[in-house]
Amino acid sequence: MIIGIDFDGTLVDHQFPKLGKAVPGAIETCHALIAAGHQLILWTMRSGETLSDAEGWCQVHGIALYGINRNPDQNWSTSPKAYCHVYIDDAALGCPLVRRGHMDGARDWVDWPTVREMLHNTGILPAIHPEAPNA
Repeated sequence: MIIGIDFDGTLVDHQFPKLGKAVPGAIETCHALIAAGHQLILWTMRSGETLSDAEGWCQVHGIALYGINRNPDQNWSTSPKAYCHVYIDDAALGCPLVRRGHMDGARDWVDWPTVREMLHNTGILPAIHPEAPNA
């Protein structure tokens, strides 16, 4: 599958134009998606230098991107919307969020453990196998 993933509020905490800290579970889930054969498209409002910063962040964290704000195989349409099978975005209706209370300007971010469970439940990621207890 091709999966579009937002950046601010999804992969990192909202700190635009700076790079926020990684949202808990984001990097691990992206690695699991890639390991399962899925292709990730960075789908973000960032542009210019701030987009380069986001690309570099993904590279540093070992998140191989299939595309950046575009689907490289989308030659059948000139629409600016990148075709993906699934989009993960903190602004998407129904996306589970960590509610941060909006005190001091805090903004919600994607609840990656719940997203990962959803990806398992829909068969996008293989089933979770709990580790054997330590003897």
